[in-house]
Amino acid sequence: MIERKNRLAIIASKGTLDMAYPPLILATTAIAMEMEAGIFFTFYGLNIIRKDRKNKLFVAPIGNPAMPMPMPNILGMLPGMTSMGTMIMKGMMKKANAPSINELLEICRESGVRMIGCQMTMDAFGLKKEALIDGIEVGGAATFLAYAAEAAVSLFI
Repeated sequence: MIERKNRLAIIASKGTLDMAYPPLILATTAIAMEMEAGIFFTFYGLNIIRKDRKNKLFVAPIGNPAMPMPMPNILGMLPGMTSMGTMIMKGMMKKANAPSINELLEICRESGVRMIGCQMTMDAFGLKKEALIDGIEVGGAATFLAYAAEAAVSLFI
């Protein structure tokens, strides 16, 4: 029987702005609550920790049921709607005094959140460790599963 620790294990598989906030906020909150926290960034979730993408995350308006305004898919296909949706979300987060993605990543790094980039996905996408921000561990599914097996809480985002 595996002993459960006061630990949160998160899989981040999506790399849009609206999907970058939940794993980072949950991990930093867990740390503040004196839990351990780890995030496994896989597939497009790697965009959150890529040096060349982390400042370019966007909100996809097409097929996104969580858009702040009713928007039929046809409108989401118009030029500029992705930029508009991204601008709206950034404005909402700023108004709420929420930290930016960069600030949350820095808090994760400074507070000891274990951040793991998926080796298999990096290989499939042709990414090297140098493409990721500092402080990222690279490991496979087994690395994350060994961590998550002892977690009291595991989430897939």
